[in-house]
Amino acid sequence: MSKPLHSAAYSLFIEELRAARDRVGVSQKELAARIGEDQTFVSKCERGVRRLDVVELKRWTDALGVGLIDFVKLLDHRLDRNQALKPLRRPKN
Repeated sequence: MSKPLHSAAYSLFIEELRAARDRVGVSQKELAARIGEDQTFVSKCERGVRRLDVVELKRWTDALGVGLIDFVKLLDHRLDRNQALKPLRRPKN
């Protein structure tokens, strides 16, 4: 049995990346220019082909004029609402 490429939680993260860009009305090409990458970089991130680390996410949110903390809070709310994020470990009793 093969594992899916991305978890449900990561899929929500990707959706929120796209939604954040769409909300501010910035094209992939424009975002790429703002972060010093090419459009294919943005496309790969938004399709889940390439993962973003937290430093890259900060550049991304800064380029959109969206606070990193605000982005993470919104994502956290979506994850909680969709119950897509399961505990990494069982709590110790």
